Amino acid sequence: MNKKGQTLGLVIISAILIFIVGIMITGFLMDEITTARTNLDCSNAAGISDGTKLLCLAIDTTVPYWIWLVFSVTIGAVIARFVF
Repeated sequence: MNKKGQTLGLVIISAILIFIVGIMITGFLMDEITTARTNLDCSNAAGISDGTKLLCLAIDTTVPYWIWLVFSVTIGAVIARFVF
């Protein structure tokens, strides 16, 4: 077996590990997002300033961006193996 064939398996296993760890971290992010939303009083839209509303919106988009990042890194690791 040549070097390319040997490293492909290692890259796939590493990509699966990166994906699993990234998705596991999502559970920890959810706890911190809940704490931040509680401390900022994001449920009271009428009683907070516009800047706080923007911060609440940014906090709410953390999990989708994190999942997108995990998928991008995982797929990028596998694709980079074929390109380089």
